[in-house]
Amino acid sequence: MSRYFLTTPIYYVTAKPHLGHAYTTIIGDAIARWHRLLGDDVHFLTGTDEHGQKVQDYADAAGKTPQEFVDEIAPLYEQAWQRLGISHDDFIRTTEQRHKAGVAELLKRCYDAGDIELDVYKGKYCVACEEYYTDDELDPGDLCKIHKRPVEYYEEENYFFRLSRFQDRLLAWYAAHPGAIQPEFRGNEALGLIKGGLRDFSVSRTSLKWGIPLPWDSKHVAYVWFDALSNYITAIGFGGPDAGDAERFESWWPGTHLIGKDIIRHHCVYWPAMLMSAGIEPPAGWAVGGWLLVGGEKMSKTSGNVVNPLELIDDIGVDGFRYYVLAETAYGQDGDFTYEGLISRYNSDLANNLGNLLSRVATVVGKKCEGVGPASRADSPLAAAAAAALDGATEGWAAMQPSRALDATWQLIRATNAYLEANEPWKTEPGPAVDAVMGDALEALRIVCLLASPAVPATCQTIWERLGLPGQVADQRLPEGARWGGYPGGLTVTKGDPLFPRR
Repeated sequence: MSRYFLTTPIYYVTAKPHLGHAYTTIIGDAIARWHRLLGDDVHFLTGTDEHGQKVQDYADAAGKTPQEFVDEIAPLYEQAWQRLGISHDDFIRTTEQRHKAGVAELLKRCYDAGDIELDVYKGKYCVACEEYYTDDELDPGDLCKIHKRPVEYYEEENYFFRLSRFQDRLLAWYAAHPGAIQPEFRGNEALGLIKGGLRDFSVSRTSLKWGIPLPWDSKHVAYVWFDALSNYITAIGFGGPDAGDAERFESWWPGTHLIGKDIIRHHCVYWPAMLMSAGIEPPAGWAVGGWLLVGGEKMSKTSGNVVNPLELIDDIGVDGFRYYVLAETAYGQDGDFTYEGLISRYNSDLANNLGNLLSRVATVVGKKCEGVGPASRADSPLAAAAAAALDGATEGWAAMQPSRALDATWQLIRATNAYLEANEPWKTEPGPAVDAVMGDALEALRIVCLLASPAVPATCQTIWERLGLPGQVADQRLPEGARWGGYPGGLTVTKGDPLFPRR
């Protein structure tokens, strides 16, 4: 059994969960579910980033301590993921002791290696990004390119990580690991950042108290990247006090990171260099997503365009929302969220295609086969379409492209609907001809259940049960489970209410 460790970014707790957070988390959940179907031992991690200047400022404005503030916001993420059917195996908060211990260990290793040194920083700093910028990295008027707000001038004693020493090592590692960053054009962005020259970055602050103290100098607290990025290893035991922690870490690392395009520098340049310094293998890979835009802009509190995913699932259900997020936009590209697009995708793919197929099959089996599903034929005309769907879905999920995987799956749904329309079993007298067509359609639906379950798990379990199949879809295994010929026949088929009522 292979082990597969997958992470989302950890989300900053100055805002409640929004569509942007849900987007990456649902992508991660679907990929994790696919790998479980493959029989992999999966560990899927998400969590919250709870230290830093912004948290301190928000807590002060709310008249709370930082810990009180984060203790109110962090559970909202866990609750949102529960409602969205997220199957994470762990949820890490950076205020947990296991995380603090691991951060201290990582810092100490890099310090002992000579790659963290004391210096004085003078420069322009974006509080929202938690990043220092040079003049040529800012828009006119000293505006941050991402947040469109003026940066501030800071001057203070910091410890710095000597990133500038790692250019050749990083380039050599990426040359030895082609395709580590997907999609490829995002990998080219990371290589461009490295080849353009690397600037040392601050790893500590003295003006900030809400953070993890440096193990060798308690006047300083760890600055954002050593704190936040370390969650990927602290959650699986790095730096833990128990005898089994180191063994657990070795058994899971390296992992694969899902990230947004705005944090490529930190995840694909800073993070592997930090790990190299500490004597730890870099990540197995990164899948870089674009932004889900609203009105052409990235969602942000300041823009006032934040979309609450929980309000959307009240309209179209959890699986309707999950399907839209996964199917609408090629991962890596920017997508533009519209409510009209959400409803259109729901009606076309879910109500008219998948929902209609199940309704047709269950209705005809009820009327022509006395409610008992016939077995499929080995030489069915749909067998080739099913094999193509399995191949396409497998390739799509492997490439971290859920939209491509789902398009391949829906090709089988469309082919089965077309097959029914060509044969019109509802017009044929009960007998072998109807049984043959309906057995084929039931087998196609069984395979669809498996291939679509990472995206719409609750729906696929419902279909599975209506086909009379025992157990859980999630307990099936690919590719064997999706080979043609698995529907045994002789099972009671139930019609039930419409899966996706038209909106």
